[in-house]
Amino acid sequence: MIDPKDLAHCRDVIRTGSLSFHAASKLLPASVRDPALALYAFCRLADDEVDEGNNKARAVLDLRNRLDLAYSGMPCDAPEDRAFAAIVAEFDMPRALPEALLEGLAWDAMERRYATLSEVRDYSARVASAVGAMMCVLMRVRNRDALARACDLGVAMQLTNIARDVGEDARASRIYLPTDWLDDAGISVEDFFANPQASPDIRRIVRHLLAEAHRLYIRSEAGIGALPLQARTGIFAARYIYDGISAAVRRNAYDSVSMRARTTKTTKIARIGLAAVRTVGTVILPKSPVIYARPLDEVKFLVDAASYVSPELPSSRAAAFVDIMATLKARDQSGVAAE
Repeated sequence: MIDPKDLAHCRDVIRTGSLSFHAASKLLPASVRDPALALYAFCRLADDEVDEGNNKARAVLDLRNRLDLAYSGMPCDAPEDRAFAAIVAEFDMPRALPEALLEGLAWDAMERRYATLSEVRDYSARVASAVGAMMCVLMRVRNRDALARACDLGVAMQLTNIARDVGEDARASRIYLPTDWLDDAGISVEDFFANPQASPDIRRIVRHLLAEAHRLYIRSEAGIGALPLQARTGIFAARYIYDGISAAVRRNAYDSVSMRARTTKTTKIARIGLAAVRTVGTVILPKSPVIYARPLDEVKFLVDAASYVSPELPSSRAAAFVDIMATLKARDQSGVAAE
């Protein structure tokens, strides 16, 4: 399915760029691990293009063109693109899923801020839950309940990322914390950018965000038993390794401004062991009723897409996506004209 040389390149990308996923991926069966590595390499490429480029608008527009080519069966001549096109063809990947990721990256390019926790979940759904839904597709899981829990896990992971990176983001003039939480604490975003400090209010906000992530990590576990047995340990490992970052933030007294939370190799090994134990539990224990919890409102469109209910973006979201692309194109052309 995927050219071995392209797969080797994708494996190297993940080995150096996403240590947590690389560790968890070793526990997946090859039938899932190989396309998953290719998927993450393409997503990583997309994220890096936008995050590190000088012209973020142009980067997103280029990614949209690359996505068009991949879905037409004529991918760009790059290992990540060729591997992703092979995945699209083999697994009938609904286009709404990678387009959701692209929309989240477009929001990054526009330096969008999020007023409420719901809006932060909207963003997390696109940049993280969309990947979780695509992982389910790679496992040939289209069950709506399992997909909803996979999306819970994606949001939880992204909230963990946001909580860990508060200081790093502020120093780059980025903010992903709900701005109404900052307003309630009397914190001006611009003042925080000018002088990022781990004040008691900022620590409280980080703690609050991690509490929401923890709630979703717990909800996500109910869906892992609906995945193929051989894949469960790997997904549990991803869940526990990532939650280890949350634990590291807590050990730092919720200061993610002056220090960055890190997990050790020993911690990762211990959490992989816990993942193996939890996998045994999915075989011998009754199914948790939590699996039937309704999906978060912010991720429902992803569940609809991956379960074939609505494989394309709903009309309202499709229109919003078109508007965002048009805005970025105008920004890009304005930038070119200025030069």
